[in-house]
Amino acid sequence: MNLSVEMAGVALKNPVMTASGTFGSGEEYGEFVDLNRLGAVVTKGVANVPWPGNPTPRIAETYGGMLNAIGLQNPGIDVFVKRDIPFLKQFDTRVVVNVCGKTAEDYVEVVERLAGEPVDMLEINISCPNVKEGGIAFGQSAKAAEAITRAVKEKAKQPVIMKLSPNVTDISEMARAVEAGGADAVSLINTLTGMKIDIHRRAFALANKTGGLSGPAIKPVAVRMVYQVAQAVKIPVIGMGGILTAEDALEFILAGATAVSVGTANFRNPNATVEIVEGIRDYMEKYKIQDIRELIGAVG
Repeated sequence: MNLSVEMAGVALKNPVMTASGTFGSGEEYGEFVDLNRLGAVVTKGVANVPWPGNPTPRIAETYGGMLNAIGLQNPGIDVFVKRDIPFLKQFDTRVVVNVCGKTAEDYVEVVERLAGEPVDMLEINISCPNVKEGGIAFGQSAKAAEAITRAVKEKAKQPVIMKLSPNVTDISEMARAVEAGGADAVSLINTLTGMKIDIHRRAFALANKTGGLSGPAIKPVAVRMVYQVAQAVKIPVIGMGGILTAEDALEFILAGATAVSVGTANFRNPNATVEIVEGIRDYMEKYKIQDIRELIGAVG
């Protein structure tokens, strides 16, 4: 039975990855999860300089999910290269580095720093605020998304995954824009913008007022968008958004995703990723499917 998949020439032993921002860079989960069993570990966002993130409180629970306004807090590329890459290279899994920035130059600087490092792919988070455009995310304008993709691809030595925001009118347009810019793959969806108000304090639950909604509540939206994007582009799609179980992951694969990323589920069950790998194998045995590639986009 074959669970391996390929994206942009990079082979993954199975289609299950971690979602950026929910798994650190693997170290804090290492005692719970055998990282060797995962298709890939996707790191927390890495910027060219340390980011302090947003003021607290910055996490709030909601029905079927959570809101976060962490603000991409990270120690910066220098610490990441020195500390996190050596840790991850101990394991037999692919390493995907999530890259964030506030200007095109920020992204390119990180991508250039990673050119000589032993990492397999880059995931570019275009939900970051573009400070030169008054704070609008790169991922909310097709023109900006194509431009940032092109700028990154010019300097990248590894295949480039562009992570798409769902907070747009037409997700297919965004996917086609990054494909035109040279993206090797796309991942989606990032969080939906949400808000929670504490009625007893009569105040916002998050200091930032709004945050990113993740968890099972967003899964139907995510599956729909992954299906639309898989129909719109020729490059591989990584699906994410509310995956808790193997059944959830298989929905995304049937909708057209070559691989899936598991995020919020890690907070609830640190072993979720491994259980999902096992559940996909059980499903394939049950239905006598020899190769997982038979399932990718099977409902298309």
